[in-house]
Amino acid sequence: MATIVFAPPDLPTGTLRVIPLGGVGEIGRNMTSFEYEGKILIVDCGVLFPEDRQPGVDLILPDFTPIRERLDDIVGVVLTHGHEDHIGAVPYLLRLRADIRLIGSRLTLALLQAKLQEHRIVPVTLQVAEGGHERIGPFDLEFIAVNHSIPDSLAVAIKTPGGTVLHTGDFKLDQRPLDGRVTDLAAFGRLGQEGVDLLIVDSTNADVPGYTASERVIRPVLDDVIRRAPRRVIVASFASHVHRVQQVLDSAFDNHRRVAFLGRSMVRNMGIAVRLGYLHPPDGVLVDFRKSAGIPENEMVYMTTGSQGEPMAVLSRMVSREHEIVVGPGDTVLLASGLIPGNESAIYRIIDGLTKLGAHVVHKGNAVVHVSGHAAAGSLLFVYNIVKPLNVLPVHGEPRHLFANAELAIETGVAAENVFVAEDGIVLDLRSGRVTQVGQLDIGYVFVDGSTVGELTEADIKDRRILAQEGFISVIVVVAVATGAVIVGPEIHSKGFAEDESVFDEVKPLIVAALVEAAVNDVRDMHALSQIVRRVVGRWVNVTFHRQPMIVPLVIEA
Repeated sequence: MATIVFAPPDLPTGTLRVIPLGGVGEIGRNMTSFEYEGKILIVDCGVLFPEDRQPGVDLILPDFTPIRERLDDIVGVVLTHGHEDHIGAVPYLLRLRADIRLIGSRLTLALLQAKLQEHRIVPVTLQVAEGGHERIGPFDLEFIAVNHSIPDSLAVAIKTPGGTVLHTGDFKLDQRPLDGRVTDLAAFGRLGQEGVDLLIVDSTNADVPGYTASERVIRPVLDDVIRRAPRRVIVASFASHVHRVQQVLDSAFDNHRRVAFLGRSMVRNMGIAVRLGYLHPPDGVLVDFRKSAGIPENEMVYMTTGSQGEPMAVLSRMVSREHEIVVGPGDTVLLASGLIPGNESAIYRIIDGLTKLGAHVVHKGNAVVHVSGHAAAGSLLFVYNIVKPLNVLPVHGEPRHLFANAELAIETGVAAENVFVAEDGIVLDLRSGRVTQVGQLDIGYVFVDGSTVGELTEADIKDRRILAQEGFISVIVVVAVATGAVIVGPEIHSKGFAEDESVFDEVKPLIVAALVEAAVNDVRDMHALSQIVRRVVGRWVNVTFHRQPMIVPLVIEA
């Protein structure tokens, strides 16, 4: 069903307006705008990583259009945690206004500041912690500890006279977390007793029954894999997964191996985690990669990036033989992460490539080497029952996740009309416990392509897909001005379509005949003649080869 776009009215006095600018209907580019009495608070500002169907795209940003003309009204950006899909777009927002205050936990701000340094941006920051309260413009904020796959994650309660919103951020209910920091359900329950008018809630695992396993369950598997490996062990994970890295370090130490970090983001992030005390390497376990060559191969573990098949990451470069580590028989590669939707093909290409090189590949499909950082259905039901929200907005999920989460909310007693399965750009107004949809903005993808931001369009992406999948055909014809007769050509050249261009001999007479007919009908406009050539070639290619390449005709007057 097509989304009906309609503009919201002016914001009434005493009303809180909520607009998700990304992260609803997708897993990535999370960003939500809250407006009260003319001031705007933003929660998260992340990126979405491109899929195979978006060739050449580096990143996808939230759509800043609704706030672009109101940058001076922004009082701050609350960052729930340090994952790229929640902080990755901050540099692009700060390009528009550099002094927007960034609010987050110690680790979140440290990871973000390292990123901003690469963009040569010095941010204005406010460090907060669980249990803390801050007054930011007209917004009273309370920060609540939640457990996730990165330390220092926070939920945030946003209180205004218009109503109270609880934004969970990404969370799960791990009762045995490695760092001992559990999701603060007591705070959730207290807020529920005080009254939560709108719960904005993580949906990623809403369609998964039961409860998400503890991070601790993968340690025995890590021990077994590392103990049995005859040569090197290469572990690929997210560069921000401090808990996963901690377990690898501990397992390597217990199995008398050293560990070297590979990949710029892995080295940077783990350096920050060690410096701030979130990562605790056992004595002597870490070694610089440049010194690892002198250590026996059966005593080394390499912790690297590339678990999602990213083309420029270390693991992909190992597969393509473009890295110093030459993977071969006897090596063990462990992909210690799950599949982000859209990355499946890239990940399986990596697995196949490593297998062809002779490596033993351990991944989620054949071993328990990953647990999710998101609450499954059982945990979500528990949260609904203790928070007892009047209204619910499922976020952070594709449509199937959002609908599953909505069903859970309804099962716990939330009225169906108060559960909003939405798309990016929905405009919700909250007042006196009632949430109403008052608008739907046209929110699009903003593509980062090299140094350009927002210049690439969906049409450009479609053209790239056609070029990549179907090829390119150019047709050059010179016609006489007076008669329209063909003087030179047609000359036909192709790329990515056919090696032998003699295949086009069959269509050349059809082009000439069509141009002659156009001349008889007194068609002299060069653009019109070009379109005739395009249609003739396109129809012939489709019938003959069942393909739809990009066709660029050029008709020249002589």
